[in-house]
Amino acid sequence: MIPFLDLRAIYQQDAEAYDAAYRRVMDSGRWILGPELAAFEAEFAAFCGAGHAVGLGNGLDALTLSLQVAGIGAGDEVLVPAHTFIATWLAVQQSGATPVPVEPAAGSFNVDAAGLAAGITPRTRAVMPVHLYGQPADPAAIAQLCAERGLLLIEDAAQAHGALHDGRPAGSFGALAGFSFYPGKNLGAFGDAGAVVTRDPALAQALRERRNYGSLARYQHESVGVNSRLDELQAAWLRIRLQKLPAHNQRRREIAAFYHQRLADLPGLALPQVAAGNEPVWHLYVLRCARRDALQAALAAEGIETLIHYPKPVYRFPPFAAMAPAARSLSDQICDEVLSLPIGPHLSDGQVERVAEAVRRVVGQLR
Repeated sequence: MIPFLDLRAIYQQDAEAYDAAYRRVMDSGRWILGPELAAFEAEFAAFCGAGHAVGLGNGLDALTLSLQVAGIGAGDEVLVPAHTFIATWLAVQQSGATPVPVEPAAGSFNVDAAGLAAGITPRTRAVMPVHLYGQPADPAAIAQLCAERGLLLIEDAAQAHGALHDGRPAGSFGALAGFSFYPGKNLGAFGDAGAVVTRDPALAQALRERRNYGSLARYQHESVGVNSRLDELQAAWLRIRLQKLPAHNQRRREIAAFYHQRLADLPGLALPQVAAGNEPVWHLYVLRCARRDALQAALAAEGIETLIHYPKPVYRFPPFAAMAPAARSLSDQICDEVLSLPIGPHLSDGQVERVAEAVRRVVGQLR
């Protein structure tokens, strides 16, 4: 069996370091808002090319609180991708604003500046592109569009830890960027966790206050806040994983390059494309196949686990059905065809070769 993701292997590769971090935190007796979090925030901010990082309970909170501290709320519209995980839309809804879907650019899974420009209305206040699957979503052009139109840019970088555009980190183009450290992410915790990065010290201060009941000092509550704090254990483990992240991202690039090489000539298979200036981190390697379900079933029969990211556009789920287009959309077609192959540092060269050879064989049989 070749697993899509093996979290046990990720732990076992550096078990001694993770166990030592656990003992260090437990011996300290400081488990919330302590030195491990402060150290991780400084290290992650530097990694992202941002002045500040604020650790939070999860990636959804990172996006929601970003919108809230930036003043986005009732009556505002926020442009979001139609093809993404539902958290992007939920964050907008939970801020009180209205998500407005934008279809991906042709030949891409991501939105681009042109598509976003076409979606702007007098009520548009912010843009929240997603660097989907670890591929930067036209960030320089989108940042320029937002500057020209007076819009707030908040990046959903939940899948793009370490991705670059023209040498600049994803998450450094907007006023704020939300990251998830869900266990399966390139930089994953051993539980839920998230963070926001920003160059603006006032926004960072507002986030720190809001995550802790509206308080920066005990029993001094200056605003309406929530409880969304990245705890000390997760911060300590994330510090270790952050040190490993460049090597793990490089391994993902090697696997993606191998898939590209071995699968490039197959009729009926569309491989992910890399836009000019992008250096993706391949959180997911997602191809398209018109006979996706048959391909997935055949690979499963050979012991190769694949997943579908994502089975429906967000507007096809009941909470957002009122925003769905009447006609079949590009996102509908994409969702019917996408298939994610195994990728990550848990895979050996032999496993990667086996996946590629199985895909070649099965696609040949499906013609």
